[in-house]
Amino acid sequence: MLPVRPRVIAIANQKGGVGKTTTAINAATALAALGESTLLIDLDPQGNASTGLGIETAERDVTTYDVLTRVSSLKAATVDTKVPKLSLAAATMDLLSVDIELSASSDRALRLRNAIADLAKDPDAPRYIVIDCPPSLTMLTVNALAAAHAVLCPLQCEFFAMEGLSQLMRTIGEVREAVNPELKMHGIVMTMYDSRNNLANQVVADVRDTMGDLVYDTKIPRNVRLSEAPSFGKPALLYDIKCAGSQAYLRLVSELIHREQKWGVA
Repeated sequence: MLPVRPRVIAIANQKGGVGKTTTAINAATALAALGESTLLIDLDPQGNASTGLGIETAERDVTTYDVLTRVSSLKAATVDTKVPKLSLAAATMDLLSVDIELSASSDRALRLRNAIADLAKDPDAPRYIVIDCPPSLTMLTVNALAAAHAVLCPLQCEFFAMEGLSQLMRTIGEVREAVNPELKMHGIVMTMYDSRNNLANQVVADVRDTMGDLVYDTKIPRNVRLSEAPSFGKPALLYDIKCAGSQAYLRLVSELIHREQKWGVA
């Protein structure tokens, strides 16, 4: 059984370039902005979520690699960010070796779940944990899905969108069957949306026809400020809260919390 709290949401898509890390950073920031204490766990060896929150590589003394290899607790790997109520467990390229290092361990798929369970015993544990997954099916992604209550899938408004989604749905089914029967799809958010683009509108319509209510009403637009923010080490909501991208993420997280309330877990 997963701990009831914190509520763990994995941001995942096995296809790269869909706005996954942007969604992880800004969804976590929006949760914090709405008053929910939130921890963002960076499980991508590229560490872009860590950089995007202003934590430079030299500052990452204890990382998610240390957590997965049981050198450190998740609490010890957690650092504060510039965003009130938002903390981070940072990543480095060391994560690239996790598949090999854990290959002989019987609990290799459950390392993150167990670390979160230990953190959950702390009275100051966050209300939400958001996990930024790598864009591939590795032991890192399996650990994230094994530890999560639900998956939020960013889906780019492009021709091959459904191909990446079908791969993720198969993976979720396999993880549910093997190690985490509680795992569910929280929702699908359409990213990089341009209302002037006929293909984008057709992709949104096709995904809605296929996935129905799983698709969030909120669409994340193509937005220059969203693209600029990481280079300043800030989430878009801190960089420019009035921009279209920031406002979209606030709406998305409002939808997410509403779904949580409907499920009786918020």
